[in-house]
Amino acid sequence: MEKKTLSRDGTRIAYESTGQGPAVVLVGGAMSTGATVAPLAADLSDRFDVTVYDRRGRGESSDTEPYAVEREVEDLAAVIEAAGGEASLYGVSSGGALVLRAAASGLPVRRAAVYEVPYAMDDAAARAAAEYRERLTEALGQGRHGDAVELFLRLTGLGEEMIRSARQSPMWTGMESVAPSLAYDDAVMGDSRVPRLQLGSVTAPLLALAGGASPDRMREAARTIAEAAPRGTCLALEGQTHSAEPGVLAPVLAEFFAE
Repeated sequence: MEKKTLSRDGTRIAYESTGQGPAVVLVGGAMSTGATVAPLAADLSDRFDVTVYDRRGRGESSDTEPYAVEREVEDLAAVIEAAGGEASLYGVSSGGALVLRAAASGLPVRRAAVYEVPYAMDDAAARAAAEYRERLTEALGQGRHGDAVELFLRLTGLGEEMIRSARQSPMWTGMESVAPSLAYDDAVMGDSRVPRLQLGSVTAPLLALAGGASPDRMREAARTIAEAAPRGTCLALEGQTHSAEPGVLAPVLAEFFAE
């Protein structure tokens, strides 16, 4: 990351911008840094000034205790200010939950788009989310960062063989290093349910996206998000899963942000 800005509590937030045009800020999800969404930024940079950043506690950004979701909203406010004072936002997965919180809080958000925010759409999923939170808190409290990463990978549906393979990969050390931030993503998700009341405060146009090849619950969550927002719409991207291809996603976002 080339630049840094200070959040309200003094946390240094690393960011990078590319392109020219109206400001757009991309927000990554769990276990990701700004580099994760950089390919999407590149595809949008011909029409927009796109900023990616490392959320606190990961990448080149610092961290400040105690954590609170409000601090991450302030981080995003600092990035928006650095991007020119107003921006459209895009967030993927739990990063989308942060975007929704930021838009509802009254930040200068022109338009907001989210992709597959993994809200619980039934009681069984809500119980699974609560169990994950309990076990994650225990693992992190005991310094078992590798176990915390495993818990997250299981939550995403990764099989045991693939998890064992991941543990042996060169990437594992880096994954363990950002494991404490998993608690931040969990906190951003709230009680794991779609925050309907909060979404009623989002005055900006909101686009909720999901992959056409993803589980039905992802599209159901997108529909629920859109229905709860005063100016919400939803769209399924044919053939896409939780890891949407930048080349498919970028034209959809560009059309929405240009309106």
